[in-house]
Amino acid sequence: MTLTPGARLGPYVILGPLGSGGMGEVYRARDSRLEREVAIKILQADVAGDPDRLRRFKQEALAAASLNHPNILAVYDVGADPDMPFVVSELLTGATLRQTLEAGALPLRRAAGYAVQIAHGLAAAHAQGIVHRDVKPDNVFVTNDGRVKLLDFGLARVRSRDAPSGSVDTKTAVLPTEHGRILGTPAYMSPEQVRGDPVDHRSDIFAFGLVLHEMISGRRAFTGPSAVEMMNAILNDDPAPLGGTNRAVPAGLERLIGRCLQKLPEERYESAKDLGYQLEALALDAGPAGAPASRSAGLRRGLVIAGVVMAALAGAVGGLVWGRATASAVTPDVPSRNDRDGPLLA
Repeated sequence: MTLTPGARLGPYVILGPLGSGGMGEVYRARDSRLEREVAIKILQADVAGDPDRLRRFKQEALAAASLNHPNILAVYDVGADPDMPFVVSELLTGATLRQTLEAGALPLRRAAGYAVQIAHGLAAAHAQGIVHRDVKPDNVFVTNDGRVKLLDFGLARVRSRDAPSGSVDTKTAVLPTEHGRILGTPAYMSPEQVRGDPVDHRSDIFAFGLVLHEMISGRRAFTGPSAVEMMNAILNDDPAPLGGTNRAVPAGLERLIGRCLQKLPEERYESAKDLGYQLEALALDAGPAGAPASRSAGLRRGLVIAGVVMAALAGAVGGLVWGRATASAVTPDVPSRNDRDGPLLA
């Protein structure tokens, strides 16, 4: 059922369509109680009667609503109407990472910045016992101000309420995971997902590595003319080398992605939190090992040396205050870590 502007869903007034997907349609709406604009996702009428899709729809709402993190889409409300189930969430302006990648690979600094935010969002979900299981560029949204949001927890595995904190118990609260049943998107599955084995948070880390690889290279790490051949590549082949993209990729970043894409879960990063810390540390690197210093880096070092010399001369003649002021004046500016297109990791 298509809603027209002015239609109402409880306290929500439809303003217009935003898009549609396999599960439902999304509309811009206004919450008449709080006087704010929101996004409303409505399960399509032709699939509302499908028990599995209805469970996935509810799963998405329950999983996202249980999380409160700046890098995860905020869910405000769930519609109880059985004929038109809907989820109300924050209204985002920007584009999905998939749409952003249509123009090709991202600058390294921007890719690293997005990756850190994705890792933080996953770490928050994992801390609550939630495994996303469908991390891909289509489910990552980049707002106009550079904020990254994880979307679509419809395939999420949620730790059972009776499972201890930090457990990798394979039961779920809403959507059961059966051994041998494949859930996910073929190009972004972990090897254990391809096999239909139970998964834990390390499956998301593999998918994270696939997304970061694509942000840097502009192409998928594993390819094939069909879904079956693509999944076979994930099981048996090495990822496409980043070195074949004709751009200088820091060795540390290549190692990080390689560790994320290990076939065995125990050989990947143990947690998304550790992964985020490692990415932030790499963000301080000047570039690949052995790479020549950039002209700007050399200039900054020259300014530092000049400042030290001037301060020393000033001290020799007793002008300590003047020396301090001069040293401060020539101290090189350090680029903000939020500068999305600077030389970080370049």
